[in-house]
Amino acid sequence: MSVVAAHRAPLDAGQRLLAIGLVLGVTLVAFESTAVITALPTIADELGGDSLYGVALACYALADLVALVATGLLADRIGPRIPFLLSITTFVVGLTVAGTANTMVVVVLGRTLQGAGTGGFAPLAYVLVKRAFPDNRQPTMYALLSAGWVLPSLIAPAFAGIVTEHAGWQWVFLSIIPLAIAVGAIASRPMRAFGPARTGEHAAPRRLLYALGAAGGVGALVIGLQADHLVTAVVTSVAGVMLAVPMLKRLQPVGFFRASSGLSAVLACRVMATATFLGVDSFVPLAADRIHGATAMVQGFVIVGAALAWTAGQAIMSRRTDIAPRAPVRLGFLLLIAGTLLVVPVLWSGWPLWVTFLSWPVGGLGMGILFNPSTLAAMSFAEPGNEGTVSGQTHFADALGFSLMGGIGGATIAIADRTSLGLRMAIGINFSLAIGCALIGLLASRGVRRAT
Repeated sequence: MSVVAAHRAPLDAGQRLLAIGLVLGVTLVAFESTAVITALPTIADELGGDSLYGVALACYALADLVALVATGLLADRIGPRIPFLLSITTFVVGLTVAGTANTMVVVVLGRTLQGAGTGGFAPLAYVLVKRAFPDNRQPTMYALLSAGWVLPSLIAPAFAGIVTEHAGWQWVFLSIIPLAIAVGAIASRPMRAFGPARTGEHAAPRRLLYALGAAGGVGALVIGLQADHLVTAVVTSVAGVMLAVPMLKRLQPVGFFRASSGLSAVLACRVMATATFLGVDSFVPLAADRIHGATAMVQGFVIVGAALAWTAGQAIMSRRTDIAPRAPVRLGFLLLIAGTLLVVPVLWSGWPLWVTFLSWPVGGLGMGILFNPSTLAAMSFAEPGNEGTVSGQTHFADALGFSLMGGIGGATIAIADRTSLGLRMAIGINFSLAIGCALIGLLASRGVRRAT
């Protein structure tokens, strides 16, 4: 019997209601993300927006990056409820904008607003888990949050495929609005019990500026990589890196770029893990569409198994909190590498998509195995009243990995769209970059540990 199972404290009514609200919030994000990824190849095809395919991914993640810092700080200063309601409102506006778009540029704007909205959900959930639940219940809560992806992963691809084919992709966005409003009403109610954790955080305005600077730098890098002219590409990309690096140094703990032992190594691993996963998960549906001629529904279902395996991995690790985090993080990266290698044959049109459906869950399992231990390791460094900052740093690392790979991977697709590179080669490059990120993560995992 595990330590967690042997010493579980019973939850009161308020904690149970809060748990339901947090899981509903994750479920909403999961449904929206899975449905949009399913519909995005069709959207880009209909609007002639292949050159902005990666931008739509990167802008979502960059807005998420800024929002998670802002909401984490606000949660510490004024409590979680108001930041949560602001996040829901921004998310609904983004859905409305994307759902009424007639150009890919407007879709990108809508995705940016959606990212700004969903950016608040995860750090607020982590803050509330840390503040509202006893230590021996927190691993289970993190697993439950991950389980919020299960049902959306099963039904969102079918939903998005049917809606896209019979009603139009616009309704993929618009039909989620009532769900978002309902989740906001339910989840915000138990948050009233939690006020500010601390006051007088003088660094908060600076941290938000640093987040904006980091997002701007990464955005400039993404724009530069997709520029038509070599000089423009080099100047813009270099300027983006020069802006982003010092901002990231101020946002993340000392030693982040060296993956120094402790929190820095944990966060560096999260960047590499999310970049690896996105480098495969976001481009398999595109390969299914353009190389295999699959329907919108099939495009989404090809990657469903990975989401389910991710959840299974987290459920397994939630009951093994006695294991030091370094070993599962390393195992997770090895499985991500194996899963990516198994997916590579999807680049050939004769390869059965059902085999890819069965093979990519290897990478999803790797994410699940490393995610819970790394989350617990990161949050172990959060002192009372500082949960919002550390949860923000953790999800900042996730968003950074997603935005970098979304931007760089999208740049290869954009280059293929206007040159002789070819889509198959562009997606293959992204798979190679994913493997490279996983190898860097393996090296960084040497410093992963919990706070002492």
